[in-house]
Amino acid sequence: MLIKRKRGWEVAERDATPESTYMNRRSLVKALAAGPLLAMGGGLAGCWDEATASNPPQIVDVPPDPSAHLYPVQRNLRYKVERQITDEADATTYNNFYEFGSHKSISIAAQALKIRPWTVTFDGMVEKPVSIGIDDLLKQMPLEERVYRHRCVEAWSMIVPWSGFPMAKLVELAKPLSSAKYIKMQTFQDPEIAPGQKQHWYPWPYVEGLTMAEATNELAFMVTGVYGKPVPRQMGAPLRLAVPWKYGFKHIKSIVRFTFTDKRPVSFWEEIQGAEYGFWANVNPKVNHPRWSQATERTLSGPRVPTQLYNGYTEYVADMYKDIKGENLFI
Repeated sequence: MLIKRKRGWEVAERDATPESTYMNRRSLVKALAAGPLLAMGGGLAGCWDEATASNPPQIVDVPPDPSAHLYPVQRNLRYKVERQITDEADATTYNNFYEFGSHKSISIAAQALKIRPWTVTFDGMVEKPVSIGIDDLLKQMPLEERVYRHRCVEAWSMIVPWSGFPMAKLVELAKPLSSAKYIKMQTFQDPEIAPGQKQHWYPWPYVEGLTMAEATNELAFMVTGVYGKPVPRQMGAPLRLAVPWKYGFKHIKSIVRFTFTDKRPVSFWEEIQGAEYGFWANVNPKVNHPRWSQATERTLSGPRVPTQLYNGYTEYVADMYKDIKGENLFI
């Protein structure tokens, strides 16, 4: 007799929010209160920017995304979660993107980001450095949709139907040398359209890194769409990272460069305050942030829920860390 044991992240397909619901639920932007403060040194990160609040950016005409015809794409049912998908209006208006402000309501300001032309460069320890336009990159990638948990270090979370392709496919395209141990990723640099990049106390441009094992893990996902359409600017258009077992600050947005290296990168928040925001940043409810608990999380479209080890993806990723000694894997 075959007995199927339900894993912690699984849910029956009937329990997922129907596409028609999350695609059409609300057409008006819903303002949300800022989450827990992410204080950094002498400044405050993750809090409401009073200057922006009193002088909100105006809506601008945004050219259509030329990749819109590619979506929606087929959902990969291997990746499921036990909670409903977050309402699109919530997920697309409550965003961290420090290039456009240190508060959550940057969705209008981020429309200034020019996503075409957009070139992605692969360099460092590769057979041959190469640059490729985002649309040419998309033509070479097998697009699919994956429903993932997303857990912010600020103790809020959402369930997101990302579209994109496995990061392993991108690594394969880049053709790294066997001596490469890490991938350093870099976002765009343009302070003329991204006022946050004029703040000299931040180490711009935004940089993040993964080990090669993490980058080629089956969960590591390059995001190009969400909710059945191209990913919007405020969520990291046209190319961002999703590594669902790690805190959200690892999910670098609007990537322009992948550098393969044998030296571990120092990431953006790690450089600012490495004791609080380290390289590994794996989710663990028993390892608190120095200024708040990580035991539970506030969902954007639902109740407060317990946090899970590795954000519920232990069976996929725990083996990568079993031989690492002397480092805090959960900061």
